[in-house]
Amino acid sequence: MMTWIEQNLPHIYIILPELPESILQTLQMIFIPGVISFVFGIFFGVILIVTRKGGILQNKLVFSILDKVINLLRAVPFVILMSLLDPVSRAVMGTTIGVDGAYIALIIGTVPFFARQIESVLAEVNFGLIEASQSMGASPREIIFRVYLHESIPGITRATTITIISLIGLTAIAGAIGAGGLGDMAIRYGYNRHQIDVTYVTVFLILIIISIIQGIGDYIIKKTTH
Repeated sequence: MMTWIEQNLPHIYIILPELPESILQTLQMIFIPGVISFVFGIFFGVILIVTRKGGILQNKLVFSILDKVINLLRAVPFVILMSLLDPVSRAVMGTTIGVDGAYIALIIGTVPFFARQIESVLAEVNFGLIEASQSMGASPREIIFRVYLHESIPGITRATTITIISLIGLTAIAGAIGAGGLGDMAIRYGYNRHQIDVTYVTVFLILIIISIIQGIGDYIIKKTTH
């Protein structure tokens, strides 16, 4: 096997010791920001849906402020966002480079996107169910958890899958500007040094990660769809 790699993927053979670390860095940049973004995205998505006009906790001021902040953050290109958040990353994480230096930007770049996805998913819940819950005396908290979130599990799973796959793209961008991971390897070796076999292998590995995530998402959707 090693002989085949040396003959057909010579540059991969040379950097093979770096490959496991790059894969681990990419997984770290997916998992940690992904979990944090999931929590905050759900939170802000719920706030958007319950405070909007006609919502169970309608509040024009809260909705307007959150809506505008999310729109603003979504409008900023990720590369520029990383640069703008350098002082925040330095203050919170103690560094602006490497995996740790990318976390803040990845989270802030992902949460607004996911919050919008969640808002759209929750908006599809049959309003008749909400009215029925209100007529039976359910509190806003009970409606949020037992109606909105419970009825939207397949949609939330779909939105989560889309967001994580989008996050993988952001990790590649972050890697290209100093965060490490497979994106860094693809740019540093594949692009800058014209080592095309490195590009092929890193893209293949990223596709495997995406396929696994998509497969898990599809399985959960299948099991939770009524």
